[in-house]
Amino acid sequence: MYVTPEQIQTANKTSVEAVLAVANAQFAAFEKLANISAGAVKTAFEDSIANTRALLSAKDVQEFVALQNSFAQPAMEKAIAYSKSVYEVATEANAELSKVAERRVAEWNEGFVNLLDKVSKNAPAGSDVAVAAIKSMLAASNSEYDNFTKVAKQATEIAEANVSAATETVKGLAKAKKAA
Repeated sequence: MYVTPEQIQTANKTSVEAVLAVANAQFAAFEKLANISAGAVKTAFEDSIANTRALLSAKDVQEFVALQNSFAQPAMEKAIAYSKSVYEVATEANAELSKVAERRVAEWNEGFVNLLDKVSKNAPAGSDVAVAAIKSMLAASNSEYDNFTKVAKQATEIAEANVSAATETVKGLAKAKKAA
Protein backbone atom coordinates (compact mmCIF):
# COMPACT_ATOMS: atom_id res chain seq x y z
CA MET A 1 0.00 0.00 0.00
CA TYR A 2 1.42 3.34 -1.07
CA VAL A 3 0.57 6.87 -0.03
CA THR A 4 -0.39 8.97 -3.02
CA PRO A 5 0.28 12.69 -3.40
CA GLU A 6 -3.49 13.26 -3.37
CA GLN A 7 -3.75 11.59 0.04
CA ILE A 8 -0.94 13.77 1.39
CA GLN A 9 -2.58 16.87 -0.06
CA THR A 10 -5.94 15.93 1.47
CA ALA A 11 -4.35 15.27 4.87
CA ASN A 12 -2.49 18.59 4.74
CA LYS A 13 -5.62 20.46 3.71
CA THR A 14 -7.60 18.90 6.56
CA SER A 15 -4.89 19.79 9.07
CA VAL A 16 -4.65 23.38 7.86
CA GLU A 17 -8.44 23.75 8.00
CA ALA A 18 -8.43 22.48 11.60
CA VAL A 19 -5.68 24.93 12.57
CA LEU A 20 -7.57 27.78 10.89
CA ALA A 21 -10.79 26.82 12.69
CA VAL A 22 -8.98 26.92 16.04
CA ALA A 23 -7.33 30.24 15.15
CA ASN A 24 -10.67 31.75 14.10
CA ALA A 25 -12.33 30.60 17.32
CA GLN A 26 -9.51 32.05 19.42
CA PHE A 27 -9.46 35.32 17.50
CA ALA A 28 -13.23 35.72 17.89
CA ALA A 29 -12.91 35.10 21.63
CA PHE A 30 -10.04 37.59 21.97
CA GLU A 31 -12.01 40.17 19.99
CA LYS A 32 -15.06 39.75 22.24
CA LEU A 33 -12.90 39.95 25.38
CA ALA A 34 -11.20 43.09 24.09
CA ASN A 35 -14.57 44.72 23.41
CA ILE A 36 -15.88 43.73 26.84
CA SER A 37 -12.73 45.02 28.54
CA ALA A 38 -12.72 48.27 26.58
CA GLY A 39 -16.35 48.87 27.47
CA ALA A 40 -15.68 48.12 31.13
CA VAL A 41 -12.70 50.49 31.25
CA LYS A 42 -14.69 53.25 29.54
CA THR A 43 -17.64 52.78 31.89
CA ALA A 44 -15.38 52.71 34.96
CA PHE A 45 -13.67 55.92 33.84
CA GLU A 46 -16.97 57.69 33.17
CA ASP A 47 -18.39 56.47 36.49
CA SER A 48 -15.34 57.64 38.42
CA ILE A 49 -15.62 61.11 36.88
CA ALA A 50 -19.34 61.30 37.69
CA ASN A 51 -18.76 59.98 41.21
CA THR A 52 -15.95 62.46 41.85
CA ARG A 53 -18.12 65.34 40.70
CA ALA A 54 -20.95 64.14 42.94
CA LEU A 55 -18.61 63.81 45.93
CA LEU A 56 -17.19 67.28 45.33
CA SER A 57 -20.68 68.74 45.40
CA ALA A 58 -21.51 67.16 48.78
CA LYS A 59 -22.56 69.78 51.31
CA ASP A 60 -21.64 67.88 54.49
CA VAL A 61 -20.06 64.66 55.77
CA GLN A 62 -23.35 62.73 55.93
CA GLU A 63 -24.12 63.48 52.30
CA PHE A 64 -20.53 62.56 51.36
CA VAL A 65 -20.82 59.17 53.13
CA ALA A 66 -24.28 58.54 51.67
CA LEU A 67 -22.98 59.25 48.17
CA GLN A 68 -20.02 56.91 48.69
CA ASN A 69 -22.34 54.16 49.87
CA SER A 70 -24.64 54.68 46.89
CA PHE A 71 -21.74 54.05 44.49
CA ALA A 72 -21.08 50.53 45.79
CA GLN A 73 -24.25 48.84 44.45
CA PRO A 74 -23.90 49.91 40.79
CA ALA A 75 -20.18 49.11 40.86
CA MET A 76 -20.88 45.62 42.19
CA GLU A 77 -23.56 45.02 39.57
CA LYS A 78 -21.21 46.13 36.81
CA ALA A 79 -18.45 43.86 38.14
CA ILE A 80 -20.87 40.93 38.15
CA ALA A 81 -22.02 41.73 34.62
CA TYR A 82 -18.39 41.97 33.46
CA SER A 83 -17.50 38.63 35.06
CA LYS A 84 -20.55 36.99 33.55
CA SER A 85 -19.70 38.36 30.09
CA VAL A 86 -16.14 37.07 30.31
CA TYR A 87 -17.40 33.69 31.47
CA GLU A 88 -19.85 33.52 28.54
CA VAL A 89 -17.07 34.29 26.04
CA ALA A 90 -14.88 31.60 27.60
CA THR A 91 -17.75 29.11 27.46
CA GLU A 92 -18.47 29.92 23.81
CA ALA A 93 -14.80 29.58 22.89
CA ASN A 94 -14.58 26.26 24.73
CA ALA A 95 -17.64 24.96 22.89
CA GLU A 96 -16.22 25.97 19.53
CA LEU A 97 -12.84 24.39 20.26
CA SER A 98 -14.60 21.22 21.44
CA LYS A 99 -16.48 21.03 18.15
CA VAL A 100 -13.20 21.30 16.22
CA ALA A 101 -11.63 18.59 18.37
CA GLU A 102 -14.63 16.31 17.94
CA ARG A 103 -14.52 16.72 14.16
CA ARG A 104 -10.80 15.93 14.11
CA VAL A 105 -11.27 12.82 16.26
CA ALA A 106 -14.10 11.63 14.00
CA GLU A 107 -11.98 12.24 10.89
CA TRP A 108 -9.01 10.46 12.42
CA ASN A 109 -11.15 7.48 13.41
CA GLU A 110 -12.64 7.24 9.94
CA GLY A 111 -9.19 7.40 8.34
CA PHE A 112 -7.81 4.80 10.74
CA VAL A 113 -10.68 2.39 10.04
CA ASN A 114 -10.21 2.87 6.30
CA LEU A 115 -6.51 2.17 6.69
CA LEU A 116 -7.26 -0.98 8.68
CA ASP A 117 -9.67 -2.14 5.99
CA LYS A 118 -7.04 -1.62 3.27
CA VAL A 119 -4.37 -3.35 5.32
CA SER A 120 -6.64 -6.27 6.14
CA LYS A 121 -7.35 -6.86 2.43
CA ASN A 122 -3.64 -7.24 1.72
CA ALA A 123 -2.74 -8.96 4.99
CA PRO A 124 -1.81 -12.62 5.20
CA ALA A 125 -4.40 -15.21 6.15
CA GLY A 126 -5.25 -15.33 9.85
CA SER A 127 -4.57 -11.65 10.50
CA ASP A 128 -8.29 -10.87 10.48
CA VAL A 129 -8.41 -11.65 14.21
CA ALA A 130 -5.79 -8.96 14.93
CA VAL A 131 -7.61 -6.44 12.74
CA ALA A 132 -10.90 -7.24 14.51
CA ALA A 133 -9.19 -6.76 17.89
CA ILE A 134 -7.80 -3.38 16.83
CA LYS A 135 -11.24 -2.31 15.57
CA SER A 136 -12.76 -3.45 18.86
CA MET A 137 -10.19 -1.42 20.83
CA LEU A 138 -10.90 1.60 18.64
CA ALA A 139 -14.65 1.24 19.23
CA ALA A 140 -14.06 0.96 22.98
CA SER A 141 -11.83 4.05 23.01
CA ASN A 142 -14.44 5.97 20.99
CA SER A 143 -17.06 4.96 23.53
CA GLU A 144 -14.85 6.18 26.37
CA TYR A 145 -14.20 9.44 24.51
CA ASP A 146 -17.95 9.93 24.07
CA ASN A 147 -18.50 9.28 27.78
CA PHE A 148 -15.74 11.73 28.68
CA THR A 149 -17.27 14.36 26.40
CA LYS A 150 -20.68 13.88 28.01
CA VAL A 151 -19.22 14.19 31.50
CA ALA A 152 -17.31 17.34 30.48
CA LYS A 153 -20.50 18.86 29.07
CA GLN A 154 -22.39 18.02 32.26
CA ALA A 155 -19.61 19.59 34.35
CA THR A 156 -19.81 22.72 32.20
CA GLU A 157 -23.58 22.89 32.68
CA ILE A 158 -23.18 22.48 36.44
CA ALA A 159 -20.53 25.22 36.50
CA GLU A 160 -22.81 27.53 34.52
CA ALA A 161 -25.65 26.86 36.95
CA ASN A 162 -23.35 27.56 39.89
CA VAL A 163 -22.17 30.84 38.33
CA SER A 164 -25.77 31.90 37.75
CA ALA A 165 -26.74 30.97 41.31
CA ALA A 166 -23.73 32.80 42.75
CA THR A 167 -24.54 35.87 40.66
CA GLU A 168 -28.12 35.91 41.88
CA THR A 169 -26.99 35.40 45.48
CA VAL A 170 -24.58 38.33 45.30
CA LYS A 171 -27.25 40.50 43.71
CA GLY A 172 -29.69 39.49 46.45
CA LEU A 173 -27.16 40.27 49.18
CA ALA A 174 -26.39 43.64 47.62
CA LYS A 175 -30.09 44.52 47.44
CA ALA A 176 -30.64 43.39 51.03
CA LYS A 177 -27.67 45.48 52.17
CA LYS A 178 -28.99 48.48 50.27
CA ALA A 179 -32.45 48.09 51.81
CA ALA A 180 -30.97 47.91 55.32
